[in-house]
Amino acid sequence: MKRFTKITSSIGPKSGSREVLEKMISAGVNVCRLNFSHDTGDVQGQKIDYIREIAAEMGRPVAVLADLQGPKHRIGNFETEDKFPIVPGQKFVFDSDPTPGNSNRVQLPDMDVIKSLKSGDRVLLNDGKIEMKVEKVNSDSIEAVVVRGTEIWSRRGFNLPDTEVATSVLTAKDRADLEYVLTKNPDFVAISFVQKPEDVVETREFITARTSHPVKIIAKIERPQAVDKLDAIIDAADGIMIARGDLAVEVPFEKVPAISRRIIRMCREKNKPVIMATQMLGSMVGSDFPTRAEISDIATAAYLHVDATMTSEETTISENPPFVVETMAKILENADIDSIENSQDWSDAEDLPENDWALSITVMAELNEAAAIVVFAETTKAATLISCRRPDVPVFAITREDVVANQLCLSRGVCAKCDKEMFESRDAIAAAKWFGLESGVLVIVDGEKISLRKLG
Repeated sequence: MKRFTKITSSIGPKSGSREVLEKMISAGVNVCRLNFSHDTGDVQGQKIDYIREIAAEMGRPVAVLADLQGPKHRIGNFETEDKFPIVPGQKFVFDSDPTPGNSNRVQLPDMDVIKSLKSGDRVLLNDGKIEMKVEKVNSDSIEAVVVRGTEIWSRRGFNLPDTEVATSVLTAKDRADLEYVLTKNPDFVAISFVQKPEDVVETREFITARTSHPVKIIAKIERPQAVDKLDAIIDAADGIMIARGDLAVEVPFEKVPAISRRIIRMCREKNKPVIMATQMLGSMVGSDFPTRAEISDIATAAYLHVDATMTSEETTISENPPFVVETMAKILENADIDSIENSQDWSDAEDLPENDWALSITVMAELNEAAAIVVFAETTKAATLISCRRPDVPVFAITREDVVANQLCLSRGVCAKCDKEMFESRDAIAAAKWFGLESGVLVIVDGEKISLRKLG
C-alpha cells in the first residue's frame, strides 16, 4: 500500500457515465461525492448504482458520499439579464418584493435572513466580490450601503459572515433529496453551512427516523459560526470536511490555513476523519497539468496527515477526470512516502498517554517493524482509532459488512476488505496473503485482544 491519503472525487456531468466512473475508481478514487446542488435525485441514483456495480466487479470497497446543498442563499432576479452598475457609498435595499430588481433594490427571498440580520452586519455577494453593510433592518426589508463592488446581476449567491441565521440546516430541497438518497443506502451524508452542533443532531434524527442503515454524517466547515463551535460540532459529527471555498469568503482568507490546521489536529484528537477540499487541482479544469502551487497544496495536506483530499469541478466538468485522479494519486503517493520516512520515532518514547490502546498498537507496530496492522472490524471504530494515530504501516481491516468496508474508505492508511469467511475464522495469515505480504510481523487486533505474529 503506497498511498495512505485517500481521494474523494466529485462526480458530475463529465464523470457520471459508467465508463468514466470505472476509469476514475481504477485510478484511485476511494470516495465518490455526489453534489445534490446539481442534478436530480434519479440522476444521482443512477450514479450510485454504477458505483456499487463497479466496486463489486473490482472486488474493492468504494464509498458513496451524498453532499446536500444546504441553505445556500441567493438574491432574486433583475429587470434585465444585464449587469447593473453599483458604486461604493450608494444605498441599496434588499426586500421581500418579488418584483424584478434594479440598481437600487432587489428581492431577498428568505425572510429568515431578513429577520436574522442586524445593523452593522456584512452581506457578501458573488463569492465576496461585492460587500455591503446593513444600516437598517425593517419588518420586510434591509437598507444597506455598498462597501465594495462595481456591478450586480440576477441570482447571485450571498454569504453572511457576521450573522447566525435562525433557520434549519435542512431546506425543503435537502429533505426531499435526503428522503430519496436514503433509499440508496449512502455511506456518508455531508451537510452544508453547518452553524452549530444541533444542526448535526437534527440531521441525524431525520436519518435515523427513516432508515436503519448506519449512515455517517460529515459536517462541512464553511461558516465562522462553525469555527467558533468546532469542538462541539466535531463531537456531534462522524467526520469533517474543510470546505475552503465558502470558508475563505466568510472569514479573512489569510486565516484559512491556520483554521485548517486546527481542524485537522482536533479531528485526530477526537478520532474523526477529515477531508481537505476546494480547488486542489482547480487549474486542471482547463489544463492538462497542475500548477506548482496545487502540487504543494496537496502534498502539504498529506504532510498534515488529513484522511482525504478532494477534487471538485476538476472531476465534474474537466475533459479528463480519470487523469485528474491519477495526478492527485501520484502527488499523494510521493508525499505519503516522505511523511512516513519522517514520522515519529518511538524508540525512546517514555511518556505515552495512559489508556490509549490505539496509540499502544501503533507504537508496537513501529518498534517491531511490523509489515501491517490487521484489524478484524465488527464496526469502523477500532480501525478508525488506529488510523487517527497515523501509524507508518498500513492498517488492513477485515469485515463482514460492506458498509463497514465502504466507510473505512475515508480513513487514512486503512485498506478494507469485506470477507465473511476470513472475518469469522480470524485468519490473519490468510489476510496477509490476500494483501500481498510475504514476510514481516503482523499486529493483530480483534476487539480488545491484541497479538503479534511473524510471517514467513
